[in-house]
Amino acid sequence: MRGWWQDLADLVLPAECGGCGRPRTVLCPRCRAVLAGAAPRRVRPEPEPSGLPAVHAAAPYADEVRAVLLAHKERGALALAAPLGAALAGAVRAGLRQAPGVGAWGPVLLVPVPSARRAVRTRGHDPTRRIALAAAAELRRCGTPARALAVLRQRRAVADQSGLDSRQRRDNLAGALTVAGAGVRLLLGGPVVLVDDLMTTGASLAEAARVVGAAARGAASRGPAYDRAPAAVYAARTREGMGDKHRGARRKEGNSVYDTEEKAAANGPGEVICAAVVASSPDSFEMNRN
Repeated sequence: MRGWWQDLADLVLPAECGGCGRPRTVLCPRCRAVLAGAAPRRVRPEPEPSGLPAVHAAAPYADEVRAVLLAHKERGALALAAPLGAALAGAVRAGLRQAPGVGAWGPVLLVPVPSARRAVRTRGHDPTRRIALAAAAELRRCGTPARALAVLRQRRAVADQSGLDSRQRRDNLAGALTVAGAGVRLLLGGPVVLVDDLMTTGASLAEAARVVGAAARGAASRGPAYDRAPAAVYAARTREGMGDKHRGARRKEGNSVYDTEEKAAANGPGEVICAAVVASSPDSFEMNRN
């Protein structure tokens, strides 16, 4: 009920810019440019948690961007979902450009990291799911088949993460997520991009990637939908894992171990190919300047 009244209020009452407070505009041109005016960038937290997929962010989490995210999440400024979704769609496209062969496996599935049930009840909406829906619509409008697939759930209560360091966040989230029963088979409908409104330590995205990957592989092993993809994916991941131990080694062009066909298979149905967020900590942007 609260969400319905909030939607009506956003349509009828004068709004103010979610970033700077300028009256009678949901998001002023200057704040819109700060949110989505620059090219999304690859971001990495420090330390980087094990299992974190490649993450692209639309903007650093600071100033106007921080204000916009908080206005949408905590103050129920639901009209901000559209510009936030457009910014997230840009980050998704940046990740897809690094994932060859994606289009051959069906629509891109945007899987949002779930909010805690208590937080959803308190806020009256799930902000990440709402942004994911807007991002999927923006991707489709621009010609990329996509759908939002909110299949992740919290299986147990977790502590408020705002005061936790990276190790504490990993421990807090370990085993906290699960894929809803009906969602397991839905994951085989296309390649997966994990999405969230904000990345700080990367612990939430890493845990989501682990859970989605395990669910998709389990579903594929019980049916024919995956065909030849699992073996190729396993081989590619094993080789990447070996490569991670020797970060000084470079992959050479033409190396058959990383040929186009295998890369395409690794981007198949249910596979987490990358992650995208609206914003990430400024430090994670700094890490990638050189």
